[in-house]
Amino acid sequence: MSRGWKTIAAVTALLAASCGTGSGGADGTASGDPQQEATIALLLPESKTTRYESFDRPLFEAKVKALCPACEVLYSNADQEPAKQQQQVEAALTQGADVLVLDAVDAAAVAPLVNQAKQRDVPVIAYDRLISGIGYDYYVSFDNVRVGEMQGQALLDALTAKGTADKGQIVMIHGSPTDPSSADYKKGAHNVLDGKVRIGKEFDTPDWSPDKAQQQMEQAITALGRDSVVGVLSANDGMAGGAIAAMKRAGYTELPPITGQDAELAAVQRIITGEQYMTVYLDIRAEAEKSAELAVALTKGRRLPAPAKVNNGTADIPAFLLDPIPVTKDKVKDTIVKDGFYTVRDICTAEVEDACARAGLR
Repeated sequence: MSRGWKTIAAVTALLAASCGTGSGGADGTASGDPQQEATIALLLPESKTTRYESFDRPLFEAKVKALCPACEVLYSNADQEPAKQQQQVEAALTQGADVLVLDAVDAAAVAPLVNQAKQRDVPVIAYDRLISGIGYDYYVSFDNVRVGEMQGQALLDALTAKGTADKGQIVMIHGSPTDPSSADYKKGAHNVLDGKVRIGKEFDTPDWSPDKAQQQMEQAITALGRDSVVGVLSANDGMAGGAIAAMKRAGYTELPPITGQDAELAAVQRIITGEQYMTVYLDIRAEAEKSAELAVALTKGRRLPAPAKVNNGTADIPAFLLDPIPVTKDKVKDTIVKDGFYTVRDICTAEVEDACARAGLR
């Protein structure tokens, strides 16, 4: 679960004791109708990355229900379309949402939507992606520069171990240019890799699309030559899958080290079989549940103290930032499996059963 958040248990207990929407009494209990409803809008950006539908949404909804059974969650997914997300935000406000939890498709362009919420006195939580250009209530995410540094360091370590760090060039496949987290991941990776490896090709990938990442990798192989590519810095697991598909299509008999992020099930299986070198495990449960706790508190007019602040170019936003965790084959059991993110049965399907046995997953 969450690392470094020692106050979660206390916060959860407080919220569980006050899940009604009536005004709180002196002892923190609700003095109004405990069944009075509040409405929380959860607006996620896309579904190409499996985490949103498989983890973020159900974990958030379950936590809201546990803390406030009478609360309603209005859920929308924008399918990576800014115009669609605008319509969804406006619809949520029209339907009487008391709080918006917004993971922006284009985090640099949603300030007017946040302003609409502010004009209606509706609090806003920026979920996973930092919204710029306006102040709002909370930002809940991970230390994104650190994610990029972990990816860069893992790739450098792998290249050094293979003795190929100075033998060729790497390809860097970054995320969507409309997602400010991508810039942080890129910054962190360059912090580690600049001056230590040669960067042959570097791409930003619209929509975090695995298909576009595959096309980019094919372009890089054509431009650099198959034997010249010694490593791939991929910002997430979906794009890593696209890059791996391109390399297989190009006839690689041994894949170079490649990074990822999100601990997608397919990526964990690739790590077990040796096709992908590492992923960055993000404790999505902690992120979703913390956001749910904050949202329920805001429906009561309560503001919980944040341990950090992040400047978005306009204001210092109260922030909760989780620690990312780098995971290579030898760490899967003690991180992803130990936390119950996936079970051994989930990972070790028939296709990877032998590799699981060799990796000590039984």
